[in-house]
Amino acid sequence: MNVRRLIPTAALAGAVALGATALTACSGAAAGAGGSKDGKVGVTASFYPMAFLAEQIGKDHVKVDSLTKPGVEPHDLEITPKQTAQLGESDVALYIKSLQPAVDKAVAQSGVKNVVDAATLTELEVHGSAGHDHGAEEAHAEGEGHDHDHEGGKDPHVWLDPVKYAEIAKGVGAALEKADPDHAADYKKNTDELVGKLTALDTEFKDGLQNTASKTFITTHSAFGYLAERYGLDQEAIAGVDPESEPSPARMKELQGLAKQENVSTVFFETLASDKTARTLAADTGLKTDVLDPLEGITDKSQGADYFEVMRSNLKNLQKALGAK
Repeated sequence: MNVRRLIPTAALAGAVALGATALTACSGAAAGAGGSKDGKVGVTASFYPMAFLAEQIGKDHVKVDSLTKPGVEPHDLEITPKQTAQLGESDVALYIKSLQPAVDKAVAQSGVKNVVDAATLTELEVHGSAGHDHGAEEAHAEGEGHDHDHEGGKDPHVWLDPVKYAEIAKGVGAALEKADPDHAADYKKNTDELVGKLTALDTEFKDGLQNTASKTFITTHSAFGYLAERYGLDQEAIAGVDPESEPSPARMKELQGLAKQENVSTVFFETLASDKTARTLAADTGLKTDVLDPLEGITDKSQGADYFEVMRSNLKNLQKALGAK
């Protein structure tokens, strides 16, 4: 079982400091040359979790555009030259380095001056050495799926841990304060409110998952390593970090045995990726299926309208699948 890792106060302070230094000096009228024409700070976010932070913290002072449109699987995003040019006209670019190779390349080519890499605002960890990422190892060994080389093998899915997401929020807030000092007080207030909501969500997960009959869950791809570690659970993924990679027959057989051994009742699939392998595994083992959403995008199929609603749906689905003691 994973052991929850406590985040020291110094690390939080460091995250905020990193956020403050992530932007070069920018004029108080942040939406000047290259910014949005309505006087707002133009923020280009890589995908939904980053756009949500910018919207929640910036509110009326920002205009947020996402490079990943609703319904598009972020790992497979392709960016046009036009989008790269638009990115270069933004006041601020917000992304997670190594999650989306196309975004990394576009940010480097765009010339955008003010870049916030969320991976620098919290500590990224490796999830996979203890059996949580066999799907990734086998898929790459067989040359199947897309080759998403996450930097140093570190897991980029930090937004699914409310504590780490709050650290990133503080860094983004500090960055917006520096980009647009005229509205710094508003950004600080909005950041504090968002962090408060994330702290409350963390408590809901902690309380809701502390007395479950099982601690192991099976999901389509290994997006939930941080969530599992935070709340003392064990993630077993059919695929690796790429939801479209194909698991080997050996991995599927291994999961069948693990399901019986660990009293697993449910195989989780997600809204933006194919549910074929999850349903195949469930049928072969007589298990139920349900949704565990990695929150890489919101569509009309999502079990909620925003981050908080979908996370609470995830909590309910985990509670139902893991059972009570």
